[in-house]
Amino acid sequence: MERRVIRSQRLGEELVCIEHSSGLTMLLCPMQGFSTAYATFTANIGSVDTCFKTQEDTDFVEVPEGVAHFLEHKMFENPEGDAFALYAKTGASANAYTSFDKTCYLFACTDQFEQSLEILLDFVRRPYFTDASVQKEQGIIGQEIRMYDDDGDWRVMFNLLEALYQRHPVRIDIAGTVESIAKIDPELLYRCHRTFYNLNNMVLSIAGNFEIDTVLRVADKVLKPDEKPVEIEHRSFAEPQEIGRPLVEQKLQVAAPLFNLGFKEDSAGLSGNLKNRILDEMLCELLTGEASPLYRRMYDAGIINATFGSSVMAGRDYMCTIFGGESREPEQVAQEIRAEVLRVQKEGIEPELFELVKRYFYGHYISMYTRPESMASLMTTTYLAQVEDSYSLLDLVAEVTQEQLEHRLRTAFDVERSALSIIRPQEG
Repeated sequence: MERRVIRSQRLGEELVCIEHSSGLTMLLCPMQGFSTAYATFTANIGSVDTCFKTQEDTDFVEVPEGVAHFLEHKMFENPEGDAFALYAKTGASANAYTSFDKTCYLFACTDQFEQSLEILLDFVRRPYFTDASVQKEQGIIGQEIRMYDDDGDWRVMFNLLEALYQRHPVRIDIAGTVESIAKIDPELLYRCHRTFYNLNNMVLSIAGNFEIDTVLRVADKVLKPDEKPVEIEHRSFAEPQEIGRPLVEQKLQVAAPLFNLGFKEDSAGLSGNLKNRILDEMLCELLTGEASPLYRRMYDAGIINATFGSSVMAGRDYMCTIFGGESREPEQVAQEIRAEVLRVQKEGIEPELFELVKRYFYGHYISMYTRPESMASLMTTTYLAQVEDSYSLLDLVAEVTQEQLEHRLRTAFDVERSALSIIRPQEG
């Protein structure tokens, strides 16, 4: 069992990385003064993983869209009952989610940590699927998909992704479609579980009030030693640089028009995308944050409101930046943002605004390292992005320069590779 300590000189804090005999990587960060422990058990499979092969496959295997999300739903069932019922006995708050890149099972607790951790490691590693239970779940998830088809906030985002991306599966709803999930059966679920839920392809991250020896005791009890690694190769989708279309509109039952303006960016690989995401988040704040001249101008003109914000999506081989919210003039907002990008690319960033945003982000990241739930999430994110030092993100923010951000803005934000998604209210 390999054990390594990762320290932050800036924070004076440390975490422990343990390669367990089962093949599982464990990232453990005991934090003094907290009453809560927060644990995440994450599989390296998300909605974009629709085509892959292992060392035992002669060719790539295609699976239906939505299989990762479907698998997450089914994992809580077992012959003895439901994992949530077991958590109810320990008092832990449990949940799970599937994103584009990962599937995460988690719990938070203030006591009975050992029992809750044993439940987590046991049920995620012990799949149980039957034809009847899969058919039942197809109906449940089908209803969920139809519900999100009428959700304005959900549709405005995925309409944008469909406009930005022509081939990449990031353009497909995380839950898949009613048609795609109808193709899922127990055999397929077992195969995906054997591949992606292999312990060598998972990571356990825990932060807060716990003892490392307790984690090792539970892992030794529950996890089988020396699980044979499964090597996964992902097919490239040969995504064109160009966007699919510049504008997509839809009408739904919403109170006010919703919009998402997105910039399609080039991928820099796992670790590169994670680091570029931080730079892009800083650029979003510089361009349209509440302290920016553009935000004040648009807010005073009444074309944006408090719902306006931005986000950066970055994964294995995709990356984009999104601005969105409510607006009675979404086309004008998009025009203003594109014009501001061009202006700052030409004139540069105002030094005072750069220093303000840099201090804000530095404080923001320090606060993330001091909360169990965000620390566990950071450890998982950096591990899956193949960044060895979880504290290096704080160093990146502390050392970023104005010239570095200006270069990133010129190379990543191309108004010719931007698209606008609008959801308008239905008449009547």
